[in-house]
Amino acid sequence: MIARNASLLLTATALAAFAVLANAQEHAHPGAPPPRPPAQGEPHPGPHGYARVTEPKGWNARPATVDRTAYQHNFQAARTYHVGVYRRPPGWVAHRWGYGQILPRPYWAAPYILADYWLFALEVPPAGYEWVRDDSDAILVNVQTGEILQVEYGVFG
Repeated sequence: MIARNASLLLTATALAAFAVLANAQEHAHPGAPPPRPPAQGEPHPGPHGYARVTEPKGWNARPATVDRTAYQHNFQAARTYHVGVYRRPPGWVAHRWGYGQILPRPYWAAPYILADYWLFALEVPPAGYEWVRDDSDAILVNVQTGEILQVEYGVFG
């Protein structure tokens, strides 16, 4: 009797293992659709002990005067940051800007201003200037006139 029960248990275990193996092979078949994810993911409690990057000391201590010759450069960024999709103003096309040019107002509207410029290794803008994003570039622009004071090409990837 014990031998028969052990034999039945062994057979049931083997059948269960075979069913799992067959199911795994069925999903591994090339061309077979991948298993569908659940309609709604499980809740995620979020990171533990995470602190948002804070502004560095002096982040808003903007120089009151501007030495234009110190800023007038078109640099290639030393590092590229991947931060999300860029959508240029409606109706506008790609353009490679340079210092001294006038950036049209739609490009330095609120959605394009880089308020957290320090996260992208950009220097503190002087009073009256803001860093803005145009596609992969960061542009330092005079917010009264639109004149470009400096460009960092390739900041964003």
